[in-house]
Amino acid sequence: MLQANRITKSYGIQTILENVSFIINRSDRVGLVGPNGSGKTSLLRIITGFELPDSGHISLEPGATIGYLAQGLEAAFGATVGDVMHSGITGLQAAQATVEALAEQMALGVASPEILTEYGEALERFEALGGYAVEHRAEPVLAGLELQDVAPDTPVQQLSGGQRTRLGLARLLLAEPTLLLLDEPTNHLDIEALEWLEGFLDVYRGAALIVSHDRTFLNNTVSRILALNTRTHRVEEYPGNYTDFELAKAYERDKQWMVWKDQQDELARLTAAARHMRGIAQFRKGGKADGGDKFAGGKHGFFAGRGVATVRKAKHIESRIDKLLTEDKVDKPRGSWQMKLDFGEMTRGGQIVVALEEAGHAFGDHVLFRHVNLVLRHGDRVALIGPNGTGKTTLLRAIVGELALSEGTARTGSSVRIGYMPQEHETLDPQATPLSTVQSLSPMADTEARNFLHYFLFECDEVFTPVKQLSYGERARLILAKLVVSGVNCLVLDEPVNHLDIPSRERFEAALDAFPGTVLVAVHDRAFIARFATALWVVEDETIRLRLPATSAA
Repeated sequence: MLQANRITKSYGIQTILENVSFIINRSDRVGLVGPNGSGKTSLLRIITGFELPDSGHISLEPGATIGYLAQGLEAAFGATVGDVMHSGITGLQAAQATVEALAEQMALGVASPEILTEYGEALERFEALGGYAVEHRAEPVLAGLELQDVAPDTPVQQLSGGQRTRLGLARLLLAEPTLLLLDEPTNHLDIEALEWLEGFLDVYRGAALIVSHDRTFLNNTVSRILALNTRTHRVEEYPGNYTDFELAKAYERDKQWMVWKDQQDELARLTAAARHMRGIAQFRKGGKADGGDKFAGGKHGFFAGRGVATVRKAKHIESRIDKLLTEDKVDKPRGSWQMKLDFGEMTRGGQIVVALEEAGHAFGDHVLFRHVNLVLRHGDRVALIGPNGTGKTTLLRAIVGELALSEGTARTGSSVRIGYMPQEHETLDPQATPLSTVQSLSPMADTEARNFLHYFLFECDEVFTPVKQLSYGERARLILAKLVVSGVNCLVLDEPVNHLDIPSRERFEAALDAFPGTVLVAVHDRAFIARFATALWVVEDETIRLRLPATSAA
């Protein structure tokens, strides 16, 4: 259905894609993965025609249609939710307006044969595009994405960022194009909505190319992985879901390590042999015996001519070494981690870190939760989960002291130092730089501070970049750096992995696992929950309950 042929794209001197080729067939479910900045969004925009490649081309089957979900929904000023939903089906709004205008004329008594014919044709076009049945089809889509309570006449500008993303996804799913291009559709979905979207894609008749950092979502939706290689800027194809891809990559790394080590051993052996041959040749060339020994040097001695042959052998070995270092060279495998975190030592607080006693909160008549009695103890790894809008962020803000509960208390234990990472990263000064941010918290010299920031992938002049120019992922890493350098012993994190790519999420999990303190994290990433959480706090039925991961994270 779609074929990418040798797509190449550069921005200035930086190559993003180089000779990228692949095919997507009808009903395919393909995951497009790679670190942030590897060119995933650029490739999607080239497929849609929003960007042109420097070379290569995209071939689309006649009659095929593409629906593209970008990372941010853009709508015309004054557009409503209803406008956006109908705009997903090309021509539907215009067809409906024509039908209603003609119907109004006939209701006023204008019913000439021409009007009746025009009305019939307009109604046929409108029904061919879905007609009034679109409204009924939209209902389950909006409900699945938790937008059923948003009125159709609500201005898009009044929606939160997460609601806008879900609205864009709803519009796209309603249009039912032949090929779905989804650029991080999972970023603002809770677990319930994620599972609904997985079910939708399972029965969807078209094909889908999905960019996502949600490993469980990829495991449950795709049967093929296209991986963008940041060194070659090409696509590597793997059958199976994301777990199959991880296993294949691990096997490739293990195999490359073995081949690289064998080559290093061979290079060492050949280098020693060449050095030995050169030594022999040098000795024979300059050797000279006392007493006219016929086996010594000299024009007609036993060793005459042997030096030339030995040098020839040495040169042959050296040419083999040169080939191993150039055209036959096996690159040393790189480490799989993209993020290097070390939380270091810290002072331990009391056994009880946070105690919630009859805790509750409401905004007017809208109750988020109440009668919450939970204890967070030293060393706990708790995932706070629940649908969007049920009060997870409110609870975290109450725990860190940013918000007063309407009912009950959130008490912090003795010697507990909490480090808070909010969802929107508003704790960062937009004018500050990573270097100045760290130095404002610890009396480190420039060299020491830059070495520290290197653990969080801020390298060279990146430490001087103003916060307002950093990406979401970079801001997340900088907040983690702030927490580490502050010496906290309890981390309270609100959706910390939303804007991290998969390698960084995995390294983040490893860092938290090594963290000797206590962690409470609001998160929707099911793979993260399964690997990290030892307990769950589940927001449901206007309260929060303790559960074990095995019974709650499915």
